[in-house]
Amino acid sequence: MPMLRSVRFVVLALLAAGALSGGPGQAENEGREDLDRATEAKLEASTLSDLSKVIELCQSALKKGLDEENARFAKQLLASTHFQRGENVSKTIFAASPPDPRWPQFRRLALTDLEKAVELDPKQPEAFFLIAQLNLLPDGDAKRAAEALDQSIALKFDDPRLRAKALALRAGLRKDAKKKLADLDEAVRIAPNSPVALRTRGLEYAKQGKPEKALADFQKAVKLDPDHAPTYEAQAMVLATLKKYDEALVSLDQAQQLDPNSIAPLMRRAQVHSLQSNFAAALHDLDQAVTMKPDNVVVLILRAEVHHELGQLDKALADADKALELKPQLKPARRLRVMLLADAGKLGAAVDDLEELLEDDPDDVTLRLQLAMFHHAQKKTKKAVELFSAILADDPKNGHALRGRADSLLGIGKHAEAIADYEKALKLCSEESGIYNNLAWVLATSPDDKLRNGRRAVKLATKACELTKYKKAHILSTLAAAYAETGGMNDAVKWAEKAVELGGPDKKEALTKELESYRAGKPWRELLSDEKQEDKKAEKKKERRKGIDPPPGGAQRPTFRHE
Repeated sequence: MPMLRSVRFVVLALLAAGALSGGPGQAENEGREDLDRATEAKLEASTLSDLSKVIELCQSALKKGLDEENARFAKQLLASTHFQRGENVSKTIFAASPPDPRWPQFRRLALTDLEKAVELDPKQPEAFFLIAQLNLLPDGDAKRAAEALDQSIALKFDDPRLRAKALALRAGLRKDAKKKLADLDEAVRIAPNSPVALRTRGLEYAKQGKPEKALADFQKAVKLDPDHAPTYEAQAMVLATLKKYDEALVSLDQAQQLDPNSIAPLMRRAQVHSLQSNFAAALHDLDQAVTMKPDNVVVLILRAEVHHELGQLDKALADADKALELKPQLKPARRLRVMLLADAGKLGAAVDDLEELLEDDPDDVTLRLQLAMFHHAQKKTKKAVELFSAILADDPKNGHALRGRADSLLGIGKHAEAIADYEKALKLCSEESGIYNNLAWVLATSPDDKLRNGRRAVKLATKACELTKYKKAHILSTLAAAYAETGGMNDAVKWAEKAVELGGPDKKEALTKELESYRAGKPWRELLSDEKQEDKKAEKKKERRKGIDPPPGGAQRPTFRHE
């Protein structure tokens, strides 16, 4: 280290000048003999034991007594030796792979020396930097790390590259995005040829959604350090963000060539292939990764997701279950399993898993929403409404809960309440096609004359069609229903025919019945809830007793979630 070379120079100079030998005032320097021995020992020190001997001699010299000049030198020698010993112990932590299980004890020893070093000589930026690095390890003192980095950066480093590392490390602790980049910009400025500084700033640019700037930094870092595989990986993901998929795959091939035993490039390749919807290629890469690391839970989860995309639910569940065998409490795997069970039609098992997750985290809104939706899908509508209402009691502006409750209310024929929730949800989620569609549906088809509004239904349904590019059969059927309510039967038939054309086998029958209704000149009507149907029947009986004919209505069908 530059610090040690300078100390050695000072020691030799003082020896040459006789400052550390006998001479005037020797009686006032009873500790000078120990200081001489410490100086000689420092020049020859090569082990931790040698450094400990130097520290003992310096402490003895100071205790016995030294004049002002020798005392100052003794403290400088003591500080540099504490630093050297702390640095050497630190190397046993940072250089070992895998880390020595005794590293927490080594950290305590190193920090004791380093803190003593900066107490004796507070102008040691390298010592403060090491203090920060050690405290940023697990269970360290993050506050002390931040203080040490500030102290380190405030001093002058002999090596600008080390100062750049300190700035990059401090940037990682910053919460303010501007301050992060300010530190990283300074790091690159003072060490423009440091691949570490460029890589770190590139990662921050990527995190802040600035892929072009990130790519520029990664490309420079690759030129400076062409053998660093993780830089190619980071560069590839930025290229993928920019939809330069072929270039991203080339970059990942380079990473894999540099580090053929790593599964990281294979995982990244799978991600790029997935972005291209090339799930077969993604699966090929992940199969290789699993062969290399069969117990890596991240790879298993990624492969489960790809199996899911390919419709291979049994294989997806097998991977998720294997991941949970390895790490039973791993939340991503547990959440994925819930989704897979639901898609496999095993809603009961999905609900059981979801309720277990909620026991661990009862305030997780995403899980609560999912549980409510599953109850809705199981036609446990009252329970779904109850769960959505509980979420809204905590957060009245949760657009997803408003939409979910509206769907459930629509499903049991409570049209007025559903409309109220859809209207609120629309203000919060103005680009969600499902809300436009479902609100249009109930405004077009409700049997309650006071609730229907055909013209607004046409506007809402048209917006839903625009958002989905007129490619969703159920939304086209809503547009048809809206036109039918306004009396525009020709348009109703046109859009209903397109809906039948696009609809899958499970929807053909229902969509065809709607089309037949419009061809007969009848608008479509949803059924009321059971309670309201009974009220309606009683009202009709009264009207018949009075000799009043009920108004003609359109065709009706049971309510379903018209997504």
